[in-house]
Amino acid sequence: MRPIPSQRISESALKVWRITGALQSLFYLVIPIGYYFIHNIFLWPASLLWLFIAVFIAITIVKTFVIPLLRWRRWRYEVYENEVDLQFGLIIVRRVLIPMIRVQHVDTRQGPLLRKYRLATVTITTAATVHQIPALSEERAANLRDRISKLATEAEEDV
Repeated sequence: MRPIPSQRISESALKVWRITGALQSLFYLVIPIGYYFIHNIFLWPASLLWLFIAVFIAITIVKTFVIPLLRWRRWRYEVYENEVDLQFGLIIVRRVLIPMIRVQHVDTRQGPLLRKYRLATVTITTAATVHQIPALSEERAANLRDRISKLATEAEEDV
């Protein structure tokens, strides 16, 4: 069996994913707020409001603290001469091998949060799909992009 990839993404990914999780959990705040405004109209019990608030708090804690930590612990990658090996996933751990011969395009991407923490995502495009290595330092992402591009070009020339 192939060893687990040894390279990890930046620990700063935790900050970015926690902020993203907190912002996403605000969507669930609509339920207790909506219930608060309509429970008197329909004479629904106020105790349900407290249940909705507790559920909102639980979702916020999970999306802000638990999921980012599990996601960061699982994310690993390795770049070999002939392939890129990715491992990621929370409950279902996926292992993806991308042959260099299949790589068509490699680039880096940065959203506002990644830019604030000086991180970038390396995107590897093949004919079938797009794979990402998220939250690497800007320098590491640029070096990785260039290395994968060079290895893919060499693999294409060897065929």
